[in-house]
Amino acid sequence: MCGLPVQVVCRANAEYMSPSGKIPFIHVGNQVVSELGPIVQFTKAKGHSLSDGLDDVQRAEMKAYMELVNNMLLTAELYIQWCDEATAAEISRPRYSSPYPWPLSNILAYQKQWEVRRKMNAVGWGGKNLEQVYEDVSQCCQALSQRLGTQPFFFNKQPTELDALVFGHLFTILTTRLTSSELAERIKSYSNLLSFCRRIEQTYFEDKSS
Repeated sequence: MCGLPVQVVCRANAEYMSPSGKIPFIHVGNQVVSELGPIVQFTKAKGHSLSDGLDDVQRAEMKAYMELVNNMLLTAELYIQWCDEATAAEISRPRYSSPYPWPLSNILAYQKQWEVRRKMNAVGWGGKNLEQVYEDVSQCCQALSQRLGTQPFFFNKQPTELDALVFGHLFTILTTRLTSSELAERIKSYSNLLSFCRRIEQTYFEDKSS
């Protein structure tokens, strides 16, 4: 979205290469910067920012919606992948452990599941059931849908960091195989969010590969 040259590299051990243990991260020269917030600050320090055109009120609103996405969508994705035992057993543990030899594969997968479940307890999601999580996702999508309205992007005609964050999560949910399609179906009920995802995919991804 900033028009910067970037090469995407897939690594099975990406989270272990990241300084914070989380992805995504960027490698620029001899610097490694992980997670969206620090990456945004890093590119801004280099003179590239998507939100320069926003005033202080809009900037505060953007940050509030980004918090909503991180608190709801990200947490819901982790919950469904690792706290729903059917999904964890059939998809998440096999997928997570696939690059590693046995028994390391099993150890790392169960360690990841334990870490996520500990986080869920810490943020008050440990006692939730799937239906409550789906409902949280629906409420988050409703808020995003109302904010987007008929605009091409959340703050009218140009994308901001919020657009990048929302697209990343919605596109992942829509394209990742799970044991149930319910999470994706909740998003599909908001036609403007679907159009938003298609718009960003066509503008920033499909054209780049051609």
